[in-house]
Amino acid sequence: MEHKLYALILGVSSGFGASTALELAKTGYNIYGVHFDFASGRKKAEELRQQIESLGVTAKFYNANAADQKNRLEIIKDIKNDFESLNQPLLRVLLHSLAFGAIKPFFHDDPANRIDKKSLEMTMDVMANSLLYWVQDMFYERLLAQNSRIFALTSIGSTRAMQNYGAISGAKAAIEAYIRQLAVDLAPYKITANAILAGITDTPAGQKIPGFGNMLAHAREHNPFGRNTVPEDVAKAICMLSDEKFYWITGQTIAVDGGESILNSIELSQ
Repeated sequence: MEHKLYALILGVSSGFGASTALELAKTGYNIYGVHFDFASGRKKAEELRQQIESLGVTAKFYNANAADQKNRLEIIKDIKNDFESLNQPLLRVLLHSLAFGAIKPFFHDDPANRIDKKSLEMTMDVMANSLLYWVQDMFYERLLAQNSRIFALTSIGSTRAMQNYGAISGAKAAIEAYIRQLAVDLAPYKITANAILAGITDTPAGQKIPGFGNMLAHAREHNPFGRNTVPEDVAKAICMLSDEKFYWITGQTIAVDGGESILNSIELSQ
C-alpha cells in the first residue's frame, strides 16, 4: 500500500526552512510548517504555502512560537488528528530550522548590553532544546516511524568563537550533541538524525549578526566555487538524505558549504 509522505518544517517561512519545504514538495512531500511572523512576514508565509500547493501537494502552516510547549502540543495533536483520517500517512522528515537567539557579548560595562540569564536560556531553548521536545512528543504520539529523518541546522559557531555570538554558539554545540544522542537512541526504531552545517548563507537570521556582510564577502572570496552557499544548496542535500537509501548516515554533522569549511576560518568583524 502506498504511503503518503509528509514533512514538518520548524521555521518554514524563510531561509533554509522555506527552501527545504519547496524542494521536498517538488518530490511529492506534503508539508506541515511552523513559523512565527507578523504583518508582511505572515503574508510571505501564506504566499509560500500557496506556492507549495501549486506543486500538487498539500501544505498546512501554523503561525505560532514553535518553542512554546502549549503550541507544540496543540500542533502535534492537530497533525495526529489529520493522520487518523488519511490512508497510511508517514511523517518522513522533521527539520528544525529555528533561528532566534540573543546576539550580545557575555561582558559589557552596561548590564543592558550584555547577555543575561533570561536571554541565554531563551536562546538555548529555542535553538536547541526545542528540537528534543518536538522529537520526544512526536515519537510518543507515534508520528515518527521507520525511515523517518530528523535534521537540525547548525553553524560554524558550534566550534568557533565569534564576537557577540556566544549564546548561539552554545546552542549550536548543544543541538549537535542532541543530534548524536537522538541518532543512538532512535537507531533501534530505524529513525536517523543528522545536523546540517551550512556555509555562510545570506538569510534573514544571518543578517542580524553584526559584521555579517563582511563574513559573506570573506566566505565568497575563499570558497572553492567562488560563491556563497544559498538555501537551495542545503535544501537539496536534505532532500537527498531523506531518501530511505541513506539510512546508514546518522548522528553526523554534515557540512554543506562547497568546501568553505576546509579552507577558511570565518571571524566576525567589529
